[in-house]
Amino acid sequence: MRPSLRLLAAATMAVALLSGCTSIKNVFGGKNKDKTGEPTKLVDITTSANVSRLWTAKLGKGEEQLGIGQHPVIADGRVYAAAVEGGVSVFDLRTGQSLWRHASDLPLSGGPGVGDGLVVVGSLDGDVIALDAATGEQKWTAKVGNEIIAAPAIGSGMVFVHSNDGRLTAFDAGSGERRWFHAVESPALTVRGTGGITLGPGILFVGSDDGKLTALKASDGAVLWSAVVAEAEGRNELERMADVDGDAVLDGTTLFASSHKKRTVAIDGPSGQVMWQSDNGGARGVGVSNSAIVVSDRDGNVSALDKNSGGSLWQQTGLLYRNVSAPAVQGDYAVVGDLDGVLHWLRLNDGAFAARAKMGAAIIGQPVQADGIVVVQDSEGELAAFALQ
Repeated sequence: MRPSLRLLAAATMAVALLSGCTSIKNVFGGKNKDKTGEPTKLVDITTSANVSRLWTAKLGKGEEQLGIGQHPVIADGRVYAAAVEGGVSVFDLRTGQSLWRHASDLPLSGGPGVGDGLVVVGSLDGDVIALDAATGEQKWTAKVGNEIIAAPAIGSGMVFVHSNDGRLTAFDAGSGERRWFHAVESPALTVRGTGGITLGPGILFVGSDDGKLTALKASDGAVLWSAVVAEAEGRNELERMADVDGDAVLDGTTLFASSHKKRTVAIDGPSGQVMWQSDNGGARGVGVSNSAIVVSDRDGNVSALDKNSGGSLWQQTGLLYRNVSAPAVQGDYAVVGDLDGVLHWLRLNDGAFAARAKMGAAIIGQPVQADGIVVVQDSEGELAAFALQ
C-alpha cells in the first residue's frame, strides 16, 4: 500500500474510534461492523435463471477497506474502469478484450466518467485526469481541494466533479480550465460517499449529504431547484444522517433518488416537485425497470417499489447485514452484490432468489448493465461480466 493510502487508513480508523467525533466521512466500507446483527448466512436456492460469466479481468489493486464503492461505466460497447493502484483500463463489453490501459501512480477513486470523447477520473488526492476515450492519451489535469469518490460527469462542453467536501466544480472539457463551482456545507456526520451527478439537457442533478437533490444550470451552476429526498432530522447526529450518495436516475422527465435514511422519492425533473415518496431505500443508488424501482437499505433489505406510486411490491430480507450493494436491473431480474463477493439475481416479479455467482472479494460498488450484460467490480480490483442465457 502506498504511503498516502496507509496514512488515510490510519486517520480514518482514528476518527472512527474517537468518542464524541464530529465526522466519520471516511468510515470504511467492506464487511459489516454493526454489532446489532451478524451477516445472514446464505441458504441454498433453487436456481431459476441461467447466468454465465463472459469474462474477467484484473484492474490492479482495488479499494479493499476504503469503502469508496468503485464501479465501472459502460459506453458505446466498451467498459471503462479504474483501480486505486493500476490506472484506467478499457475492455470490449462482449469479449473482454483489452483495448487500452492508462497507467497512473495516483490513487484513483472517483470515476471513470465518459462522454464527448473523454474519460475522466478523480483521485483520493483531489486530482482530475482527463483522457482521450479512443486512445487513453492524457489530455489535461486539474486539481480540487478534497478527495473525489463520485464519478465525474461530462456534458455541455464541461466536466463536472463532485468532491468529498460537498463542492461541485465545472471544468472546460477542452482545456481543463475551471469555469464555475457550487458549494454545499456538509453535516457533521455523514456516510462514506459523495452524491453522484446525473445529467439532463443543459441541467445537472446532484445529491448531497444533507438529504437533498439539487438541479443546477450546466452553463453557470445557478440553482434551479432543490428537493428534499429525506429530512435530516433526529435526536442526534447519527439519526440525522440522510446522505444521497448514489446517482439519481433520470427516466424521461422523472428523477428517482434514494437516501441513507431509508427514503426513496420520485421527483418531477423540470419543477423539482416530489411526486411520491417511500420509506424504503438507501444511500447507494437505485435500479430502474419498466415498472419498478429497486433499492437496498443499510440493513441489507432489498425492496421493489411501484414506479408510478412508490407502493411496496416486495421485500427480500435474506441478505440482512451483508452490506448489500445498490441494485442493477438486468432483464427480469435485480442484481446486487454483498460483503463476501456473492452476486445475487432476484426475480423482479416477486423478489425471490433466482441465481448466484461469486467474485473474489466484497462488492461495494453498484453493478452496471448495458445490452443485457452486467459488469461488476470487486474491492480487490477484479472486473467480471455476466449474461443471462
